[in-house]
Amino acid sequence: MSYKIETNCIQAGYTPKSGEPRVIPIIQSTTYKYETGEEMGKLFDLEAEGYFYSRLQNPTCDMVAAKIASLEGGCAAMLTSSGQAANFIAAFNICSCGDHIVSSSQIYGGTFNLLSVTMKKMGIEVTFVSPDCSEEELNAAFKENTKMVFGETISNPSLCVLDIEMFAKAAHAHGVPLIIDNTFATPVNCRPIEWGADIVTHSTTKYMDGHAGTIGGVIVDSGKFDWDANADKYPGLTTPDDSYHGVIYTKKFGREKAYITKATVQLMRDFGCVQAPINAYMLNLGLESLHVRMPRHCENAQKIAEFLAGHPNVSWINYCGLKENKYYERAQKYMPNGSCGVISFGVKGGKDGASKFMSRLKLAAIVTHVADARTCVLHPATTTHRQMNDEELIEAGVTADLIRLSVGIENVDDIIADIKQALEG
Repeated sequence: MSYKIETNCIQAGYTPKSGEPRVIPIIQSTTYKYETGEEMGKLFDLEAEGYFYSRLQNPTCDMVAAKIASLEGGCAAMLTSSGQAANFIAAFNICSCGDHIVSSSQIYGGTFNLLSVTMKKMGIEVTFVSPDCSEEELNAAFKENTKMVFGETISNPSLCVLDIEMFAKAAHAHGVPLIIDNTFATPVNCRPIEWGADIVTHSTTKYMDGHAGTIGGVIVDSGKFDWDANADKYPGLTTPDDSYHGVIYTKKFGREKAYITKATVQLMRDFGCVQAPINAYMLNLGLESLHVRMPRHCENAQKIAEFLAGHPNVSWINYCGLKENKYYERAQKYMPNGSCGVISFGVKGGKDGASKFMSRLKLAAIVTHVADARTCVLHPATTTHRQMNDEELIEAGVTADLIRLSVGIENVDDIIADIKQALEG
């Protein structure tokens, strides 16, 4: 039976049988017992399904991953220890030394560094394009060795709304998948796979957890990209893997399981950035209220954005829910029910004005976090994006005066009152 997303937030991923726990159980075990060595040997050879070591797979994590796959409309998913781990594995699963990536320039600072610095050391090059580029400019960024395209549904912290369909069209025209980080929108407000994305990632640390209680990430595969049709680009999936006696993932596991299976049995095996079962359990508690929290975040953020837009001490504001915003029409297309609870704006006085404003806030906390139940604020240019030079900051859409306000689900009048007193000070 097919359920709506609100029901799947609660029910998907785990259906208890008679006498089993009603709530997803925490399987806090590193290992799993078998009667014979032959049984375990089949697991190591990928000849049978099951669990043998929680660095690769764990029942609790798999249940929660299955729920998120359902929410995104994907066919398979894998939890990771963080959102950064999710983006790294999502890319490294199909990229290797000598390959090339096309990415939107306006992405989270940590991901920008991952692509431009760390993966460059691995021999993987990246070309950054403006999220507002034309179709011609986007296509011009591709090379013979391009293996993927990357972007964020709503960029952190510049809040650009990506034209997912255009980026998907270009990716597919060049025979590569589109990977979308959907952290800010969540599947409640946007499901990128329905607009052409092939793989979706999340920092589950943000809205999915919703309480700043546990760090995690997830990779969701749509199961729609035809790796065999582009076999020469993806030998890791379409040619024998010597570490598993020559298994060919696309042949053995099909289009719907090849990508996640390889990510699990090869990369998670080698890098070990696994999510702990207790963290997955806590993540699931957050997922059960995601469909209730997201409308409140968006409702509060809309009212606060309208307040900020009319305040004389605010020099500019970026929130796609405002009709005068450059991304309003695009947001209505991809996220008609709301975008997220994050607002970017600048106060008069530039960087110094931003510092003074933030220091006067009483309810909103200055923290290196975003997208949870509590209202919080940050100055990205001197924190999350401080490793970038001035040119890179401009390219990423991060100005010196940019304040990132993550609107929580407190009473909106209390949040506005706090912002008002800080601005007037």
